[in-house]
Amino acid sequence: MADVITITVEHHIALVTLDRPPVNAVDRATLAAIRDAFRSLDDRRDVRAAVFTATGTRAFMGGADLDSVGDSGGLDARRATDVTDSGRVARDAMWAITDCAVPVVGAINGPAVGAGLAFATCCDILLAADHAWFGALEINVGLLGASAHLLQLVGRHKAREMFFLGEKVSATELHRLGVIREVLPSDQLLPAAMAVAAQLAAKSPIAMRLAKESINRIEGLTLKDGYRSEQDYTNRLLGFEDSREAREAFKDKREPDWKWR
Repeated sequence: MADVITITVEHHIALVTLDRPPVNAVDRATLAAIRDAFRSLDDRRDVRAAVFTATGTRAFMGGADLDSVGDSGGLDARRATDVTDSGRVARDAMWAITDCAVPVVGAINGPAVGAGLAFATCCDILLAADHAWFGALEINVGLLGASAHLLQLVGRHKAREMFFLGEKVSATELHRLGVIREVLPSDQLLPAAMAVAAQLAAKSPIAMRLAKESINRIEGLTLKDGYRSEQDYTNRLLGFEDSREAREAFKDKREPDWKWR
């Protein structure tokens, strides 16, 4: 089951790929693999950014594997948390992306359905194939889910429209709404996502990790509380040599030499 997720690292970018044909639907074991993959990046100094995508073009993630709903999905159902909190593995997988120490670029290679929409929302920057669409279709199959992610993705009224009607929204429409950075033909998607990740990876790895933690912490706070927290993170960053190196390199018009200190 570990083969459903692969990680390759090159030029400080971790490419995390979901591979569960035919439509990359997720069961409990797959969710655990996603969780473990993104958690594994946190302590790696050779990783400065990540790209999350899936194989094929039929779907980025075709939601939950309906055949596994209510089953253990290959995990030990006797564990206490599986009995008392059956949704924990899904939350842990999502938060592993949200809380990943480095920015995560979502390369959405096809429809992002239900859980797929939720996982896409957990990414920091989104690019999508031109045939991709997004939908919280759970209400059509007797389930509920992803409304919290929809609210974060598109705002109150569009979220309610998508959630109650169980409708599909194209990547092009979400690009118009400012949700998706770029919509591209399938064969251009991954190179474009890797190019964005390369821009992220070129910046101070210490600054980027503090920036990711900072914006996660201030999201949802009032302006005053959020800005105060951001100032605290800025003062933390000023204590690192790499912060000074960023300014010196900028003034000298040269590439910075990050020392991780």
